[in-house]
Amino acid sequence: MFSGLVQGTGKITELQKRGETIGLTLAPTNAGILTELAIGDSVAVDGTCLTVVARDQQAFRVTLMPQTFEKTTFRERHTGDLVNLERSVQVGARLEGHIVTGHVDEVTHVVERRVNENAIEVRFVLPRRLQGQVVAQGSVAINGVSLTVMAVGPDWFSVGLIPHTQTVTNLDQLQEGSLVNLETDILGKYVVANLQRGAE
Repeated sequence: MFSGLVQGTGKITELQKRGETIGLTLAPTNAGILTELAIGDSVAVDGTCLTVVARDQQAFRVTLMPQTFEKTTFRERHTGDLVNLERSVQVGARLEGHIVTGHVDEVTHVVERRVNENAIEVRFVLPRRLQGQVVAQGSVAINGVSLTVMAVGPDWFSVGLIPHTQTVTNLDQLQEGSLVNLETDILGKYVVANLQRGAE
């Protein structure tokens, strides 16, 4: 489980496809992410929960199954790209974002980017099947970053990126057409699922 409070970015230093397995090697820009990181630990990489399979003093390696690769923005990633990194939440730690599972719901894209003083407002396409799970002032995770939904339309939603978020994540690079990993709030999923069962 994650909180959506990204701890820094990492650069993809290697992306290998071997048969059905895709391997990524990531070099964190925040060296603290590697502290006590062990093989078998979970790390959210652009909001996707992945398992560490190897590490050294400068980088760590994860593997993706084909389904994960195809369902996320990793299918568009290249060596040198920056991704957001977050280690799993420790029991007893403050949960200051929201509950993020690291299971991406959809890849969506930016339809508008607007600078408002020192904040950046970004509007995304809201996939039809997720429309009941996104509400104004609710939470979403974009590339693993916990964000508050500013507004929701019939087929879109918007968020605001404060300066801190722009500094510590890769979201400041978003432009119209940029693809992102979207995860809706797990609590919203349960509410929608139970309402649908009740209507049957």
